[in-house]
Amino acid sequence: MKNYKLIPKISLWALLALGIAVIAFFFLGGSSGSLEVAGDFLNVPKFTDLFLSWIYILIGLAVLLTLCVLIVKLASDFKYNPKSAIRSLCAVVGAVVLCIICWLMGSPEELHIIGYEGTDNVGFWAQMADAVMYLVYILFAATIVSVVVGACISRSRK
Repeated sequence: MKNYKLIPKISLWALLALGIAVIAFFFLGGSSGSLEVAGDFLNVPKFTDLFLSWIYILIGLAVLLTLCVLIVKLASDFKYNPKSAIRSLCAVVGAVVLCIICWLMGSPEELHIIGYEGTDNVGFWAQMADAVMYLVYILFAATIVSVVVGACISRSRK
């Protein structure tokens, strides 16, 4: 039983070490050439693909772990406190609806990126980028509003 408690700690240290190594490769790994953008020459790091892949892996892990914890919590709540589980389920449904609305707001039209010659800036990926940006904007605004409203409510109670 004691060994099971070490697994999360070892996993976190391993992820931290890998993250530091990837960042070091990205920033200290040299340049694979330069790119002319608006008359300026910018260095292109050698390990950009490695860095982006690491970011995708971390985002995927975060989403997967969040969904696993959410499912376990909902199952536990439905067993012991159904009213709380319904409220949690409403929040999850609201988040899914918000993601769908942001997706519908996104546009699959081509994004014009200076110096980019690939095909990942049109169609699905362009719409995904738009949806993520809209989602970030909405969540940022909601965070600011909730902080202001929370501060006003706490001051009015005093």
